[in-house]
Amino acid sequence: MAMATERGATVAECLLRSGSELSVRVRMGKPEHVEEASHRSAGLRVMKGKRVATTSTSDLTEAGIERFVADAVELAEISQEDPFAGPADPKLLCDPSAAPSLELYDPSGGSVDAARALAAAHEGEAAALAYDARITNSDGGNYSRTAGGVALVLSSGFEAAYEGSYQSLSVVPVTADEGGKKRRGYHWTAKRFLDELESPKSVGEEAARRTLRKLGAKPVATCEVPVVFDPDSARSILGMLAGCVMGSSIWRKSSYLVGREGTQVASDLVTIVDDPLIKRAPGSRPYDGEGLASRKNVVVEKGVLRTYLCDSYSARKLERESTGSAGRGGGAGVSCTTTNFILQPGTDSNEDIIKGTKRGLYVTEMMGFGFNPVTGDFSRGAAGFWIEDGALAFPVSEVTISLNVDDLFKSIDAVGSDLDLRTSTAAPTLRVARMTVAGAG
Repeated sequence: MAMATERGATVAECLLRSGSELSVRVRMGKPEHVEEASHRSAGLRVMKGKRVATTSTSDLTEAGIERFVADAVELAEISQEDPFAGPADPKLLCDPSAAPSLELYDPSGGSVDAARALAAAHEGEAAALAYDARITNSDGGNYSRTAGGVALVLSSGFEAAYEGSYQSLSVVPVTADEGGKKRRGYHWTAKRFLDELESPKSVGEEAARRTLRKLGAKPVATCEVPVVFDPDSARSILGMLAGCVMGSSIWRKSSYLVGREGTQVASDLVTIVDDPLIKRAPGSRPYDGEGLASRKNVVVEKGVLRTYLCDSYSARKLERESTGSAGRGGGAGVSCTTTNFILQPGTDSNEDIIKGTKRGLYVTEMMGFGFNPVTGDFSRGAAGFWIEDGALAFPVSEVTISLNVDDLFKSIDAVGSDLDLRTSTAAPTLRVARMTVAGAG
């Protein structure tokens, strides 16, 4: 920081990251992959007036840092001026000493070694293979964990650091259907704290159940019916909206939600928040990438779009204040981001929503990517189960579901109570009143 300002930078912001990652895979009882790596890197964003440059390095020797800083300042000198460039308003920076304790780091999870990870992956896969004789193959049991810390120092005087950890276990069994067609199912668990993970045995057994229930899957005739999304597929639907509420998407006019603040964009059953203050949640953080205090933002309230998520740059572009939604990558570049982006749960159970659906499709998987954020057009391959008289009748595959996302969110007529914060974007079971299901004929 001192070196950058001595060389003429009017603003200097440095991010340091350090940590380690472990990833292992067991397939058919044998270790197939073990990868462990440690990292330590620095990112620097400098400004000379309205000229901005970012650089990063993993060479933290004295000579490496000298070159790193010199490159950043030189890049700033030859950059084009941007009238909206600048650091966060110093008056908005948080007091690091007052930052909340969010319990983001678990020493026991962060210290899991390869032997222990392999044992968990092996136990999960073995439980799946032993569950039923029809489970004859596997795409593996996978365990991964990451742990580390990040420090942010700004020339405006802000200095803070925090640690984090996260681990996950997944099992992917395989069974053979009629004609030799392979059916794969999966189940997974993920948390910041090791003792909150589901047991490897339960993960393997649930993965086996989900695999076996796919036997006999077939397409259905093209129709328009209610579609129920399980939490995994609902999360994917919510993720499409996340990109469309970013301030950067709004000022670039690359979102169908441009100019929609204060208007109905979803059913009144839908409330969506971005909340970085949930203890132990995967997207939580005490402050944003520019040093602003973390805060809960209500993005959609009972169907009405209340705010876009902005960092300082997009806020200036849109003539407003930052919502504390800045993220900063390893290269120290700043952009809008979500934290824990959550569609708030309702009161109906998953089972009750299915029972309340006379005839329709229950989606457990989606394939491909078919979403245009400018127009809202959405179409993706899907698999799951056909619902008949409020019960799952038979497995369905090789169909496509489609509906403009604007209409999709406005047509949500049931929201489940089964929210699970395994990932930073999360939603419970959702039912859309009517979608086009394209299948056989």
